[in-house]
Amino acid sequence: MSGAGALRAATAAAHDRVDARFGDYDLGDRDDYARFLIDHARAVAGAEAYLDRASPTLAWQPRLPMLRADLAALGLAMPPPTPLDLPIDAATADGVVYVLEGSRLGGQMLVRGVGAGLPAAYLGAVHAPGAWRALRRAMDAAAERDDDWVARAQVGAAACFALY
Repeated sequence: MSGAGALRAATAAAHDRVDARFGDYDLGDRDDYARFLIDHARAVAGAEAYLDRASPTLAWQPRLPMLRADLAALGLAMPPPTPLDLPIDAATADGVVYVLEGSRLGGQMLVRGVGAGLPAAYLGAVHAPGAWRALRRAMDAAAERDDDWVARAQVGAAACFALY
Protein backbone atom coordinates (compact mmCIF):
# COMPACT_ATOMS: atom_id res chain seq x y z
CA MET A 1 0.00 0.00 0.00
CA SER A 2 1.25 3.50 -0.78
CA GLY A 3 2.19 5.91 2.00
CA ALA A 4 -0.83 8.09 1.27
CA GLY A 5 -3.10 5.05 1.12
CA ALA A 6 -1.75 3.70 4.40
CA LEU A 7 -2.28 7.05 6.09
CA ARG A 8 -5.80 7.29 4.73
CA ALA A 9 -6.65 3.77 5.92
CA ALA A 10 -5.15 4.39 9.35
CA THR A 11 -7.17 7.58 9.89
CA ALA A 12 -10.45 6.58 8.24
CA ALA A 13 -12.37 6.24 11.51
CA ALA A 14 -11.14 9.63 12.76
CA HIS A 15 -12.09 11.19 9.44
CA ASP A 16 -15.57 9.67 9.67
CA ARG A 17 -16.00 11.07 13.21
CA VAL A 18 -15.09 14.57 12.05
CA ASP A 19 -17.44 14.33 9.07
CA ALA A 20 -20.26 13.20 11.36
CA ARG A 21 -19.57 16.01 13.86
CA PHE A 22 -19.74 18.73 11.24
CA GLY A 23 -22.47 17.13 9.14
CA ASP A 24 -25.23 18.63 11.27
CA TYR A 25 -24.29 22.24 10.56
CA ASP A 26 -26.55 24.07 8.14
CA LEU A 27 -24.04 26.17 6.22
CA GLY A 28 -26.88 28.11 4.64
CA ASP A 29 -27.88 29.43 8.07
CA ARG A 30 -25.75 32.36 9.23
CA ASP A 31 -25.61 31.28 12.89
CA ASP A 32 -24.83 27.65 12.13
CA TYR A 33 -22.22 28.69 9.60
CA ALA A 34 -20.62 31.05 12.14
CA ARG A 35 -20.40 28.19 14.68
CA PHE A 36 -18.87 25.96 11.97
CA LEU A 37 -16.23 28.59 11.18
CA ILE A 38 -15.46 29.19 14.86
CA ASP A 39 -14.97 25.47 15.47
CA HIS A 40 -12.70 25.23 12.44
CA ALA A 41 -10.79 28.36 13.44
CA ARG A 42 -9.90 26.85 16.82
CA ALA A 43 -8.56 23.69 15.18
CA VAL A 44 -6.84 25.30 12.21
CA ALA A 45 -5.13 27.90 14.39
CA GLY A 46 -3.67 25.22 16.64
CA ALA A 47 -2.62 23.00 13.74
CA GLU A 48 -1.03 25.81 11.72
CA ALA A 49 0.85 27.09 14.78
CA TYR A 50 2.29 23.59 15.22
CA LEU A 51 3.29 23.41 11.54
CA ASP A 52 5.05 26.75 11.82
CA ARG A 53 7.21 25.22 14.57
CA ALA A 54 7.63 21.72 13.15
CA SER A 55 8.70 22.33 9.52
CA PRO A 56 6.92 19.51 7.68
CA THR A 57 8.43 18.09 4.50
CA LEU A 58 5.08 18.25 2.68
CA ALA A 59 3.94 21.48 1.04
CA TRP A 60 0.97 23.23 2.65
CA GLN A 61 -0.79 26.55 2.34
CA PRO A 62 -2.11 28.37 5.42
CA ARG A 63 -5.84 29.05 5.50
CA LEU A 64 -6.06 30.79 8.86
CA PRO A 65 -6.06 34.24 7.20
CA MET A 66 -9.11 33.16 5.18
CA LEU A 67 -10.90 31.94 8.28
CA ARG A 68 -10.06 35.20 10.05
CA ALA A 69 -11.45 37.17 7.09
CA ASP A 70 -14.66 35.10 6.94
CA LEU A 71 -15.22 35.55 10.68
CA ALA A 72 -14.52 39.29 10.44
CA ALA A 73 -17.03 39.57 7.60
CA LEU A 74 -19.58 38.04 9.97
CA GLY A 75 -18.58 40.52 12.70
CA LEU A 76 -16.86 37.85 14.77
CA ALA A 77 -13.41 37.69 16.35
CA MET A 78 -11.04 34.77 16.11
CA PRO A 79 -11.53 32.32 18.97
CA PRO A 80 -8.55 31.12 20.98
CA PRO A 81 -6.75 28.24 19.26
CA THR A 82 -6.88 24.69 20.50
CA PRO A 83 -3.19 23.85 20.99
CA LEU A 84 -1.73 20.88 19.16
CA ASP A 85 0.86 19.38 21.49
CA LEU A 86 2.97 17.02 19.41
CA PRO A 87 6.67 16.28 19.16
CA ILE A 88 8.55 18.48 16.74
CA ASP A 89 9.05 15.89 14.01
CA ALA A 90 8.76 16.32 10.24
CA ALA A 91 6.83 13.09 9.65
CA THR A 92 4.39 13.87 12.48
CA ALA A 93 3.95 17.33 10.97
CA ASP A 94 3.34 15.71 7.57
CA GLY A 95 0.36 13.92 9.13
CA VAL A 96 -1.04 17.28 10.20
CA VAL A 97 -0.51 18.59 6.66
CA TYR A 98 -2.40 15.56 5.33
CA VAL A 99 -5.46 16.49 7.41
CA LEU A 100 -5.37 20.23 6.71
CA GLU A 101 -4.74 19.89 2.99
CA GLY A 102 -7.22 17.03 2.73
CA SER A 103 -9.86 19.25 4.29
CA ARG A 104 -9.64 21.44 1.19
CA LEU A 105 -11.24 18.57 -0.73
CA GLY A 106 -14.13 18.56 1.71
CA GLY A 107 -14.33 22.33 1.56
CA GLN A 108 -14.77 22.12 -2.19
CA MET A 109 -17.97 20.18 -1.58
CA LEU A 110 -19.14 22.15 1.47
CA VAL A 111 -18.76 25.58 -0.11
CA ARG A 112 -21.76 24.77 -2.31
CA GLY A 113 -23.97 24.84 0.79
CA VAL A 114 -22.82 28.22 2.08
CA GLY A 115 -25.71 30.65 2.12
CA ALA A 116 -25.96 33.49 -0.37
CA GLY A 117 -24.12 36.56 0.83
CA LEU A 118 -22.08 34.68 3.43
CA PRO A 119 -18.28 34.83 3.17
CA ALA A 120 -16.65 31.67 1.86
CA ALA A 121 -12.94 32.34 1.44
CA TYR A 122 -11.98 29.48 3.78
CA LEU A 123 -14.14 26.77 2.23
CA GLY A 124 -13.52 28.14 -1.25
CA ALA A 125 -9.73 27.77 -0.93
CA VAL A 126 -9.37 24.68 -3.09
CA HIS A 127 -6.20 23.05 -4.40
CA ALA A 128 -4.66 24.19 -7.64
CA PRO A 129 -5.05 21.59 -10.40
CA GLY A 130 -2.79 18.63 -9.69
CA ALA A 131 -1.76 19.83 -6.21
CA TRP A 132 -3.50 17.03 -4.29
CA ARG A 133 -2.00 14.39 -6.59
CA ALA A 134 1.44 15.94 -6.09
CA LEU A 135 0.94 15.91 -2.32
CA ARG A 136 -0.03 12.22 -2.42
CA ARG A 137 3.08 11.44 -4.49
CA ALA A 138 5.20 13.30 -1.92
CA MET A 139 3.62 11.21 0.86
CA ASP A 140 4.38 8.03 -1.05
CA ALA A 141 7.99 9.13 -1.56
CA ALA A 142 8.37 10.01 2.13
CA ALA A 143 7.08 6.59 3.14
CA GLU A 144 9.54 4.92 0.74
CA ARG A 145 12.48 6.88 2.19
CA ASP A 146 11.54 6.34 5.84
CA ASP A 147 10.11 3.06 7.15
CA ASP A 148 8.63 4.85 10.18
CA TRP A 149 7.07 7.72 8.22
CA VAL A 150 3.54 6.28 8.11
CA ALA A 151 3.48 5.52 11.85
CA ARG A 152 4.75 8.99 12.77
CA ALA A 153 2.49 10.74 10.24
CA GLN A 154 -0.44 8.79 11.62
CA VAL A 155 0.23 10.27 15.08
CA GLY A 156 0.08 13.79 13.63
CA ALA A 157 -3.00 13.10 11.55
CA ALA A 158 -4.89 11.51 14.45
CA ALA A 159 -4.04 14.45 16.72
CA CYS A 160 -5.14 16.94 14.08
CA PHE A 161 -8.44 15.16 13.49
CA ALA A 162 -8.97 15.19 17.27
CA LEU A 163 -8.71 19.01 17.29
CA TYR A 164 -11.93 19.15 15.34
